[in-house]
Amino acid sequence: MDTGLTTIGEKDIEKHRATAQSLVTRFVVLQADGGRSGTELAGTGRRFVSTVSTGALRRTREVELAKTIAAIRQGDPMLSIPQHTLLFRARRGVAVALAVADVFARSTELESLQERNARSPLEGAAAQSYHALLQASAYVAAFTLSSYLLQMLDADSEPVNDTDEPDFQFDTPQDALKSVLAALDGAISGAADDTAMTARARALARVAIEGLLQRRSRFTGLGAFEDTHMRLEADDFTLDGFDVAPGSRRKPLVMTFKKPNEIIGNHIAKYQAMKLAKMLMAYDFDRQLNPFVELGGFLFTFIGDGAPGTGKTILIQMTAGLLNDYCQVAGVPFHYENFGVDQISSYQGKSGQNCKQFVENVLSPRAIGFGTIDDIDQVAAKRSDDRASAGQQEVTGVLMESFAGAGTVVRGNCSFGMFSNYPENVDDALRQRAGARWLVDGPQTFEDYVDIFVLLAGKNHSIPLGEHEPFATQEIKRAVETAYEAHSRPQEEGLAKVYERFLNERGEPKTLTDIGAYLHEIKLAEPRFTGRAIKNITDAIKMRAMDIELPDEWFETPDAFMRKSYDEKKAMIAELRRPFTMDMVMQEINRYADSEFRYSDRSDDAAVSTIIRDQRLRERALREIEDMKARGVWDG
Repeated sequence: MDTGLTTIGEKDIEKHRATAQSLVTRFVVLQADGGRSGTELAGTGRRFVSTVSTGALRRTREVELAKTIAAIRQGDPMLSIPQHTLLFRARRGVAVALAVADVFARSTELESLQERNARSPLEGAAAQSYHALLQASAYVAAFTLSSYLLQMLDADSEPVNDTDEPDFQFDTPQDALKSVLAALDGAISGAADDTAMTARARALARVAIEGLLQRRSRFTGLGAFEDTHMRLEADDFTLDGFDVAPGSRRKPLVMTFKKPNEIIGNHIAKYQAMKLAKMLMAYDFDRQLNPFVELGGFLFTFIGDGAPGTGKTILIQMTAGLLNDYCQVAGVPFHYENFGVDQISSYQGKSGQNCKQFVENVLSPRAIGFGTIDDIDQVAAKRSDDRASAGQQEVTGVLMESFAGAGTVVRGNCSFGMFSNYPENVDDALRQRAGARWLVDGPQTFEDYVDIFVLLAGKNHSIPLGEHEPFATQEIKRAVETAYEAHSRPQEEGLAKVYERFLNERGEPKTLTDIGAYLHEIKLAEPRFTGRAIKNITDAIKMRAMDIELPDEWFETPDAFMRKSYDEKKAMIAELRRPFTMDMVMQEINRYADSEFRYSDRSDDAAVSTIIRDQRLRERALREIEDMKARGVWDG
């Protein structure tokens, strides 16, 4: 949503084009001398590095970015498309950065101080303020150029690890831009091909942004830039203060969306997915908060488990489709991203970086986000699994920190879903960070199987339907009430024993003390039922209290609900809220505890099967050894 939007005009960029052209053609920069000679050793392509420390020395260096780019493909006088793209983006990025620096100057005292300083040199406090704002303007220019390169350059190759940070100079905006361009020139120099060149350029932009963010506290006067929302429509470039944009421009979401009526069975999961989509749309971009976070019941993380073919993928497609439609009506950006096994890298630390970038992309407060981790048992490993790769262990650590870490902030603009056929293989601590459990068990009843066949068979036939009312049992309210009632008593055998023992000792629960006693009994039977499990249950209960059907009319037009102020949204939602009951409490306890017992039983069954198989192999080996000894061919 373009609230407080500042549009960067082409006229403002055009007036800096000559300066930008000169900077990508040739300039001289003063850099720290790292002891690296400018002369290559004959026949090696490498340079001599002195063993004498020269860290305090600085030397001049000519930077000719256009020539460096042209030299990537020697022997061809014409630039390739990637070469031209990098050169053009570098030049335009400099012009955009200078235009943004002008906007910064106008929004602070810098512009007036520059005019006063041009008439006569400033002194005292005015001079100090002028220099501080000029340095802040240089910082903004460097940040803008780095962000522009990161968003505008596309790279499909493996990320680069060995890119050096620019030797930043913050005297003026031009000095800051020169330092970034000099680092870019050094990063791409000697690249093997166009792909490596682009990858190195993107790596330099990312390293530059990280270095700038680390230096942010050194500058005063940046407050005017932190909350700005700038956009250059021609390039689809967005600058949201110091919120680092995703590594590449967001492309239109291409996905096969599904409608709720195309999902048969999975009633609770489907119902909660529909609620989640509407819940996310209550997010207020001005306040950067969702009323459901304050009132309770917001679903930040969840895990969906079920056998292969039960409908996990179609559930993702339905949720993303609903969100995409709502966001188009409201005119707000929507970002969907999946983290999969293809992002597990063989480079040390890179899998964690990829996962962190995925999380940051979805968390961006400037968009409605939905992130999924499909087959999470393959992506994130148990910390006790010696066979897991280092990349899988990195992903586990990043997800645990991101979903419930010390620095986790839940604004209510996004949600993360983990899906797996084998959730028992997910690390216990990571699995417990899922606030809700969706059992995706697919069609179950006779009516479900008739409905799914009728739906998928289509109408190209004349076979009569028979005595059946199509999709009558799929009516969402009726189906969900039936599904919730099924959890009034435990489904898993282990939990059922605990429940029966509790009823024999205390009877039906009537007070909060009774509920606490039941939870304690579950803890004694399942040690993994920890305090975080209790928190997830209470969050689910609050969600049931907020188990309100936001009217569809609220989402048909943007002004009916989605563009109202935060306080208005909160009041409209609060009017629909109802108190939770003992039935809701017991159903949510049983739902969550059932899942823990189910995961535990599966894990135990897998371990038992492994032991039985090993024992059978051992016995078979012993029989064959005895047979070989009897035949006299055993030489062990």
